[in-house]
Amino acid sequence: MNTLRNTVQLIGHLGQDVNYSNFDSGTTKAAFSLATNDYYKNNKGEKVQDTQWHNVIAWGKLADNMNSMLSKGAEVVVKGKLTSRSYEDKDGQKRFVTEVVAKEFIAMEKKSLAF
Repeated sequence: MNTLRNTVQLIGHLGQDVNYSNFDSGTTKAAFSLATNDYYKNNKGEKVQDTQWHNVIAWGKLADNMNSMLSKGAEVVVKGKLTSRSYEDKDGQKRFVTEVVAKEFIAMEKKSLAF
């Protein structure tokens, strides 16, 4: 049951191309925003779409694979854990960030093959 304590699984579409970083230490990082949609009917019976945006990051080989396989608009399944951190911006304001640190992903889009 310990593996269930902090597990997140999302299915959505990338809001932009993967932001890929390669650090001097050799470590690589991928970061992107992921849109998930939920639908419900309002009190008038109209279908309403609710879009939530999630910050996703990945490290190492997973980041490399995400960078080579994913692009803006791609549908993807991401599984990982939820993390929060804070930092001070250039104006001295404390900012808070919540991110999904990806451990696995599945690209849902099928690439067409030319024969």
